[in-house]
Amino acid sequence: MFFLPLSRALSQLTDPVFFGVVWRSVLLSALCFAALIAGAIWSVHHLFALGGPLAWLIDALGSVAAAVLALWLFLPLAAVIGTFYSERIAAAVERRYYPSLALPRPAPVLAQLRDGLGVGLRLLGLNVVALLVTVFIPGIGLILGWAIASWAFGRGLFGAVALRRLTPSEVRAAYRALWPAILAQGGVMAAAAYVPMLNLLIPVVGVAMMVHVLDRALMEAGPGRGS
Repeated sequence: MFFLPLSRALSQLTDPVFFGVVWRSVLLSALCFAALIAGAIWSVHHLFALGGPLAWLIDALGSVAAAVLALWLFLPLAAVIGTFYSERIAAAVERRYYPSLALPRPAPVLAQLRDGLGVGLRLLGLNVVALLVTVFIPGIGLILGWAIASWAFGRGLFGAVALRRLTPSEVRAAYRALWPAILAQGGVMAAAAYVPMLNLLIPVVGVAMMVHVLDRALMEAGPGRGS
């Protein structure tokens, strides 16, 4: 349950339908990430420009800090994108690995967007808290940020996936039963967020991982579940 979701999600990147979602998500993530970095660097350069012999050094350090801030903000952005594409990703995974499961209840596009924004805003707020801790207590904040992202990303994407097959009360019960696996997958995604290029796959691979966590549990629960 801990390693199978990741290995299966990665193995499906070559699936034609899955690949179509991957390149769209990667392109959108890359464009948004580039915009975040460019906007952050421009803000530092124009809002904190100083004169004097050390101006270039201050500007360079500010640009690096802005790039790090943009990287910090990437995970909430990835969560929004991943949730928006969750229906397509889940359908592709289930056609390949879980064809015996009953058809789910596809969530409306507006509901997917609302859930995605909710996950992203939650991650953003928690990451801001972790960033403040990093400023005042270097080292601990990075670990705290990873732990927060692991929980928030895992919980948010699992909820978006699970609502296709379960009622809200059943989703909460499923989370209580599966939280170690969900947290483990969230930890993998949170760690990948710090790796350039690899982080572009987070929106797609993250949702696919949560589909495996949920659907394997439904298969083990027996007939009649997840309908």
